Amino acid sequence: MAPATIVAVLGYVSLRQWAASAELLFREQARDVAAMAAEKVEMMLRHTEDGFLDRLQARLASGGGDRALDELVAQTPLIRRLYVFDRGGRLLYPRVRRDEDAAVVTRLVAEVSKGFWDRGGKREIVAGDQVYLAVMVKSRDEPVLVAYSRDLDVLRRDIFEATLGTLESPTIVAVLDQEGRPVYSRAPLDRAERVLSVAFREGLPAWRVAVYQPPGASPRRAVRRQVAVFTAAFGALLAVIVAGIVVTWRLMRRETEMARLKSDFVANVSHDLKTPLSVIRMFGETLEMGRVTDETGRQEYYRVITRESERLSRLIDNVLDFSRIESGRRTYTRLPTAVEPLVRETLEAFEYPLAQQGFKVEARIASDLPEVPMDADAVGQALANLIDNAIKYSGDTKAIAVEAAVVDGRLALTVADQGIGIPAAEHARIFEKFYRVGRSETQGRRGSGVGLALVRHVVEVHGGRVTVESRPGEGSRFTLWLPLAGHA
Repeated sequence: MAPATIVAVLGYVSLRQWAASAELLFREQARDVAAMAAEKVEMMLRHTEDGFLDRLQARLASGGGDRALDELVAQTPLIRRLYVFDRGGRLLYPRVRRDEDAAVVTRLVAEVSKGFWDRGGKREIVAGDQVYLAVMVKSRDEPVLVAYSRDLDVLRRDIFEATLGTLESPTIVAVLDQEGRPVYSRAPLDRAERVLSVAFREGLPAWRVAVYQPPGASPRRAVRRQVAVFTAAFGALLAVIVAGIVVTWRLMRRETEMARLKSDFVANVSHDLKTPLSVIRMFGETLEMGRVTDETGRQEYYRVITRESERLSRLIDNVLDFSRIESGRRTYTRLPTAVEPLVRETLEAFEYPLAQQGFKVEARIASDLPEVPMDADAVGQALANLIDNAIKYSGDTKAIAVEAAVVDGRLALTVADQGIGIPAAEHARIFEKFYRVGRSETQGRRGSGVGLALVRHVVEVHGGRVTVESRPGEGSRFTLWLPLAGHA
């Protein structure tokens, strides 16, 4: 998690820095585009107007009258309205006035100071919604003041389109008037995002060249997309890390549980081996010392030693078989085997502990059982494990029933008891190696934890299965289902 957090923080900081740098670079590029566009417009406008002024000055110097000036204005589509004033502010041209001329003339005369007459030059004057260029021009007699306005349609077509329409830029360049209204744009401005604007230096006072970003192409949106991609990638990385942590935690928990179960297995096996050995040693020493004088007593001691030896052999066989199964070295030889002798021999091996603890044993073996292909030692060992568990986990009612019958084309070997029972939630886990039901009434009973794992392995190797029916306090019923000849 620490490396992932560091990567996430560094990635976020880097992305923010990249976004700021990209935004700054984009604005600088947009400013360069706007400045270049304004310069091109000013240069072309100045070239067109200088040509007009040269021709106008020539007409005035030659003494041309109103007709000459009318022809000049008609030949120059860019010029919308032309005014000529003498030094006293008297309108010399046009002789015929329009309704709009009175306000415009008054404004022009008021804006032109005496110093402008002395210095000369050019000056932009805004009158109404029009921009007028005021210029001192030499005439035949004395200098005159010339003021003219531009035709917006011609300005848009011949100046703006000619200069801005050929710009190679992914942005949209537009011209805004003094009110901020677009008078020209290379493309529709619907949903376009304004980046910045640059004022014209001359010719168009208070007008600006603005740069817009087309819809969907904003650098901010590009940054947001990058952020979304980074966030998704980091989210996927975080999900993988979390999944890895969960899997690792579960694996560690399972390994810890397995280590604990193995430790319990060693302790339980040691105890189970020690108990019959202690009994054998005690009874053997008693016989050796001659403390049992009557023949009946000695025979009883011999039977105890024999049964405990058999019990010890079963425990050792379980451990050895489990070791072979874990290493894959356990082999089975299946031969046709009579079922009834196998069941009875297994029960006889428990005759002494069953009688000593007062168990009522019932064996129900069908009379018409066929011989079944099986490894008699392995199946006998599995059946013995079930009987041993029935004895170990018996309750107040000490009764065991062993059944053998053919059910649905399979041999069913059943061991039923009336012991403490098993919760339904534990049915699937009791066949796992080293696992023992975690209840107080079972923890006091020693066991290796591999008996039922061996039972399931033996049955599955024979092509069968093992089932359990049990409820707490009502006993358990384990059934080995083995295939008959021709059903394996």
